[in-house]
Amino acid sequence: MAERLLVVVPTYNERVNLPLVVPAILHQDPRFEVLVVDDNSPDGTGQLADELAASTPRVHVLHRPAKSGLGKAYLAGFRWALERSYDLIFEMDADFSHDPRFLGDFVRAANDADVVIGSRYRTGVNVINWPISRLLLSIGANEYARWITGLPLADSTGGFKCFRREVLQSIDFDKVRSNGYSFQIEMSFRAWKKGYRLVEIPIVFTDRVEGQSKMNKRIVREAIWMVWWLRLQSLIGRL
Repeated sequence: MAERLLVVVPTYNERVNLPLVVPAILHQDPRFEVLVVDDNSPDGTGQLADELAASTPRVHVLHRPAKSGLGKAYLAGFRWALERSYDLIFEMDADFSHDPRFLGDFVRAANDADVVIGSRYRTGVNVINWPISRLLLSIGANEYARWITGLPLADSTGGFKCFRREVLQSIDFDKVRSNGYSFQIEMSFRAWKKGYRLVEIPIVFTDRVEGQSKMNKRIVREAIWMVWWLRLQSLIGRL
């Protein structure tokens, strides 16, 4: 039986990007389906997602009542996917910073891995249109996370990922604390500590052209202390 593939795409004010990125995802492989997780976007993204779902059976929509963080959006999408027995569950941004053309590489890599991470730094620096300050922050954050946690990844903060369903089933979502970009570190760390195989594949990350970045100081602060919390929880066996 063919594997069932679901790409979870969280959205908040992505009305311009959504009608472009969804067809681009579906075009990569007839097995791909898309779950849009919308946080009650004031620009009407959720309504547009409903229209896409009404016209395309491979598109689904999960509405949340308010914006409450990237991590919670993904966890809601993961629960939805597990309830419906998808085999490979992907994380992907709606703004084309994650190019859908790489999705096939994830599927192939998942033949020999449990978690596949699209890495901006696996083969040098593959980032386009970021100011040097943002690039240095990202590189520094990854070095910091690797130093504190021991997580053997060049890019632990990236959000272009693929999980086998068994990995997500093994993680107690109620224990996941991160909600910003440190969510990516935490999910990979939990999978790694459970003995799952993590593999990085090179991608090219292009900063969004339309819409606004969700990065803010609160997200950065969360990432700074979260890696220490993860290390402590691991040491005392409470992950």
